[in-house]
Amino acid sequence: MSDRRIEELTELTAADAAAVTDLIQAAAAADGQPAISEQGRLRLRPGSREGVRHVLLFAPGAAGDAGGRGELAGYGQIDGTDPVEAPAAEFVVHPGHRLRGHGRALGRELLAATGKRLRVWAHGGHPAARHLAVRLGLELFRELRQLRRPLDAGLTGLSEPRLPEGVTVRTFVPGQDEQAWLALNAAAFAHHPEQGSMTLRDLLDREGEPWFDPAGFFLAERGGALVGFHWTKVHQPQGLGEVYVVGVAPAEQGGGLGGALTAIGLRHLARDRGLRTAMLYVDADNVPAVTVYERLGFTTHETDLMYRTET
Repeated sequence: MSDRRIEELTELTAADAAAVTDLIQAAAAADGQPAISEQGRLRLRPGSREGVRHVLLFAPGAAGDAGGRGELAGYGQIDGTDPVEAPAAEFVVHPGHRLRGHGRALGRELLAATGKRLRVWAHGGHPAARHLAVRLGLELFRELRQLRRPLDAGLTGLSEPRLPEGVTVRTFVPGQDEQAWLALNAAAFAHHPEQGSMTLRDLLDREGEPWFDPAGFFLAERGGALVGFHWTKVHQPQGLGEVYVVGVAPAEQGGGLGGALTAIGLRHLARDRGLRTAMLYVDADNVPAVTVYERLGFTTHETDLMYRTET
């Protein structure tokens, strides 16, 4: 399709951000989940992120014509903020513009923009995404599982949380706990750059989201110092409660704090928020974590796949 137009930008205008958001929502309605992650969607907002690039694909058409560029048919995002790993990317084609080669064109553009050193997410692992990955010469190397378990007021199958001696739990206080939490998060996830590299801006962006609720953000302390946390999230339209992230200071790991914090958060989601299903994400190769969650009654609901250029 020779009249296809692709633009690469370091920052989106408000109009382009709105158009991309609409595209992501249309695709999510068709596919069952967003093709662009929460982090990627937050990065559509004004204010450039160093190392983040936006790739917009326009197709000919009058309806929704974006300033003479055509209709927005596809969107990709490149995250090059990790100083060690290859850039990570996500991309999506509008349901009304699929089966026309736009996905392959976007994928090739992302590869060209990163010197063919790239990691690509396929959320939900749909067959079409698997097929496109093969066509682009990518290999599967990571599986991120979404686990779910039912909740009820009696929290069937969950024992009472038992905190290690000397540890107390309270909830997050916006404007007070940000820096201490960021330091703990970086230490707890030093092995996991996607989570451990979260910045103050990333945290404040999430605090500004409608779903943010400090009453569901639990902090564990020992002697006044933070040693663990469980941040929960409610997906209101779906009626889902998420174990958004659980972190424990390295010195406290292995003592049962993570399990106790997980149970505290699940009780909050069931009893305080009245939710009937809990979900979480965990890497398939993180066998200890998968084992813990399966013991808590979680089972695999779906899998996100990450591909990379062949090594």
